[in-house]
Amino acid sequence: MTSTRATLLQVAQRAGVSLASTSRALHGTGASPAMVERVRAAAAELGYSPDAIGRSLRLKKTFQIAFAVADIGNPVYVEMMRAIHEVLAPRGYRVVVMSTGDTATSTAELVGSLGSGVVDGLIVSPLRTDDRLVREILQAPVPVVVIGRAMADRGISSVSTDSAGGIGDAVRHLHSIGRRRIGFLNGPLDTTPGAARQRGFDAAVDAERTEVEVAADFTVAAGLEAARRLLERAELDAIVAANDLLAIGVIRAVRERGLSVPEDIAVTGMDDTEIGRVFLPSLTSVSLGSTERGRAAARLMLELADDPESAARQVAVSPELVVRESTGGGA
Repeated sequence: MTSTRATLLQVAQRAGVSLASTSRALHGTGASPAMVERVRAAAAELGYSPDAIGRSLRLKKTFQIAFAVADIGNPVYVEMMRAIHEVLAPRGYRVVVMSTGDTATSTAELVGSLGSGVVDGLIVSPLRTDDRLVREILQAPVPVVVIGRAMADRGISSVSTDSAGGIGDAVRHLHSIGRRRIGFLNGPLDTTPGAARQRGFDAAVDAERTEVEVAADFTVAAGLEAARRLLERAELDAIVAANDLLAIGVIRAVRERGLSVPEDIAVTGMDDTEIGRVFLPSLTSVSLGSTERGRAAARLMLELADDPESAARQVAVSPELVVRESTGGGA
């Protein structure tokens, strides 16, 4: 015995509204919250599921938004992805995650490959940016929103944060707890975050001694290797790491030398990731609003999807220092 699939008409009849109202409610466009709740309840009762393929063909849309990042395993991007999904899903969009690689060229190639019918839009967070990437974004056949560098002045909607200022907050916090021999463990300086965070450290530091070490990338393994070099050549009482993954590598290197965090060396990170919150000791970190940036980027994308000719907009998210155990704060 085969079951008959519920139709949109049956949902409309059950909800007691028109077909047009039913369609708007299910797609999250132009319907009141009460109408949406009423129609979705009727759809659930009937076991109705929309024909995604038919809808895509009819509207000439894929209802897919790509989220492209250099490292899909980085917890910052995972938090952004969740936030993007929360905003886009009620409008009927799926989020497709793509890996760009860590160069501006590889990111530009990905943007250039997004022909019509692949996705309806792209949210991208590039580690590196160059003129070719900007050109590819401006020429892309779908709307593009950038998370990272402010680019509205170049005609590209973007979401940025003041990571240089965030590093400054971390340095000033270490000064306030009496640390004066401060090291900085950064990621590659030719990246957008690496360059900004180096500027922030250089502007804020006022210590008896400072040392800077650059890791190969923004990972735990790279942080451990670079922290070993830093601790081998310098006696420090604090280390600022350019992200939480590097900071975790730093804490491991400190422990390898028989030292304690924060008693001997205080450590700060950046990004305020979940792994930093549950790590022992819990990590003092600068939040750059990963969730807020993801939501802002998704909202910009919806604006562009509704009106592709709308002017580029810039959204700025402020950093916030969160003090935890790694600098002597509470858990």
